[in-house]
Amino acid sequence: MTNEFRYLPDTEQDIAEMMKTLEIDSIEELFQDIPEPIRLKEEFTLPDALSETALTTHMRQLATENVNTDDASIFLGAGTYDHYIPSVVDHVISRSEFYTAYTPYQPEVSQGELQAIFEFQTMITELTGMEAANSSLYDGFTSLGEAASLAVTTTKRSKIAVSKGIHPQGREILKAISTGREFELVELSLTADITDLSHLKETIDEHTAAVVVQYPNFLGSVEDLKAIKEITAAQKALLIVMANPLALGLLEAPGKLGADIVVGDMQPLGLSMSAGGPHCGYFTVNKKHMRKIPGRIIGQTTDKEGKRGFVMTLQTREQHIRREKATSNMSSNQALNALASAVCMAALGKEGIQEIARLNVDKADYLANQLKNKGVPIYNQAPFFNEFVVRLNRPVSEINTSLLDKGIIGGYDLEPEYGIKNAMLLCVTDQRTKEEIDNLVSALEEFIHE
Repeated sequence: MTNEFRYLPDTEQDIAEMMKTLEIDSIEELFQDIPEPIRLKEEFTLPDALSETALTTHMRQLATENVNTDDASIFLGAGTYDHYIPSVVDHVISRSEFYTAYTPYQPEVSQGELQAIFEFQTMITELTGMEAANSSLYDGFTSLGEAASLAVTTTKRSKIAVSKGIHPQGREILKAISTGREFELVELSLTADITDLSHLKETIDEHTAAVVVQYPNFLGSVEDLKAIKEITAAQKALLIVMANPLALGLLEAPGKLGADIVVGDMQPLGLSMSAGGPHCGYFTVNKKHMRKIPGRIIGQTTDKEGKRGFVMTLQTREQHIRREKATSNMSSNQALNALASAVCMAALGKEGIQEIARLNVDKADYLANQLKNKGVPIYNQAPFFNEFVVRLNRPVSEINTSLLDKGIIGGYDLEPEYGIKNAMLLCVTDQRTKEEIDNLVSALEEFIHE
């Protein structure tokens, strides 16, 4: 245990001095502004206090009850993934000038931070095939909500059509955003594992601001963006694509297939799983929508001596003055995690990103074929990246409990959100070895669908 974050409780003397300074006679007076009826009267039901040493021992004992990826092989994805992260990433982001940096309002003393953000933006536009990127948002779902808001504001239309292939949590965020922005959210059904284009044609109309799809989608399958774009363009609606940036190392860039806004989560490139966060969202558009992009855009320029320099070019912070009429209420970013992703992309390079993406495809394909040979039905009909759905003969919760006993973290239960009985979303990343994959196949043999 390190010494930096030790808890130092207030002593009786500390409390007495504080009350004297505040000119109060009891701690209860601190809460006099809280209405009496809603104050907690009874004591908390808590165990007796422990010494620091005893507490540390107790917490360590609790920690040993957790299972992590050092203890078990993981086949759970569903939005957070176990990918290779070059060691240089942690070395760079741990430097104090980056680790403690805040928004670079003064470019003359923030050139390193500004350049890092600029490089991040540049590489994201290369991957997505778009013309402009911001300097990050909190996560992919934040970016998705902002994209829907931009579409409604820009088109002055009142409906967003969202594919059921979007991550369930992303769809929940859109529901929340639609309430505040007062637009209608229409869910597009799936044909097996991809968006139902017939349903899209029936649903889209002159009131539709945008169609939202995921690429690859939540079930792992690759959507036909070109076909979807043709349908949206016919109604002059925008196409919003939520894309996995690592998958874009192999897949055609959404921008080249007609996407108007491409957003996503940078977690697959340089960010550890960390129990689900923090992540880093990216947001890209073409020049047409550049001035309505949420957050900030860092630009490259030259100083009076002709030397290369970086400045904050655009920032959507108009919520200060326009309030509810602002195009965005987003005024912050995830600069440290954006830096981690930028370092990761730079370290891997174009060929490295493609190689890791290919490993994801090949290893997922190997697992799918091994399971097929054992008689396990694969639900996906479209090509998939590193996730796919299997149908087994028992509830997924039961299977995952059994797998955990064998040192394997199983997949995601799709039944609650998708109604597919005994359906498990399995993920295979570049980190999984052939031995780990073969062990999963052996462990799943008793759960093969009858």
